[in-house]
Amino acid sequence: MDKINFKKLECKDKEVFDEFYGARYCESAQYTFTNLFMWREMLNLHWATEDGVLYVIAHWQGKIAAWQPIGAQENLQDAITKMIRFFDEQKQEVFFVGLEKSFADELTRYPHAKFDITVDRNNFDYVYLSQDLINLSGRKFHGKKNHLNAFRKEYPDAVYLPITEEIIPKCRDELNLWYTTHKRDNPDDPFIGYEQAAIHEIFDHFDAFKLKGGAILIDDKVVAFTFGERLNSDTAVIHVEKADPDVRGIYVAINQSFVAHEWSEMTYINREEDMGIDGLRQAKESYRPVKLIEKFNATLA
Repeated sequence: MDKINFKKLECKDKEVFDEFYGARYCESAQYTFTNLFMWREMLNLHWATEDGVLYVIAHWQGKIAAWQPIGAQENLQDAITKMIRFFDEQKQEVFFVGLEKSFADELTRYPHAKFDITVDRNNFDYVYLSQDLINLSGRKFHGKKNHLNAFRKEYPDAVYLPITEEIIPKCRDELNLWYTTHKRDNPDDPFIGYEQAAIHEIFDHFDAFKLKGGAILIDDKVVAFTFGERLNSDTAVIHVEKADPDVRGIYVAINQSFVAHEWSEMTYINREEDMGIDGLRQAKESYRPVKLIEKFNATLA
């Protein structure tokens, strides 16, 4: 059996990942090249393709973790065998993270070893109906609609614009202000610095990543921006959303405007996970998700 030859993830690798991910119905936002690229430095991501299967691993705090192999169904059992051998060669415990339900089921069918599979609730993706986010209709969205109306009343001259090369510098200005505040409040959180650098990198390659983005400007200043991409045939995923918290209703406004202008033809909007952060979980639940995308971790029993 051939050895898997992993290499560092680079921007030029997008075409390969898009081919693998585009060949299947991925529901998890984790399985997009943009997501991997943004966190490749923090997680020290490496990847390889062998015999029609895509492999991704992370090196984190002295441990190795593997994403689920992506490829044709008939190749997955062999892929599991290869990954077990890889972990053994590295003298590491077998550890799969962020697994979709379908691959967790694949592990339960594996004949040569047993796996302990655990639910990873903190990384479930939240999925919404796009029309719910656009219309904010009914009693369950009454509070959101009030915030949106208050924003429009207080800032009647606010404008929504798609992100282009012309306004990216203004988005960068808002990004840096947002992180200055959050770094002051959370000086020991390494995630904040990695995320700031990652978003700047995405802006460096915005057209190459084929993303859609939107921004709200007040007095020619960006006060909120967001970007995302098509995840599968009926779902768009929102990767990033940043806004000035001092502008009342701005988060509802950028959310509603972005989906209305760029994703109204999609059935679903995936707004990624809450990472177990209470405030973020409350915010995501307040938009009334229609489903959660389950994720699982697995180790050898």
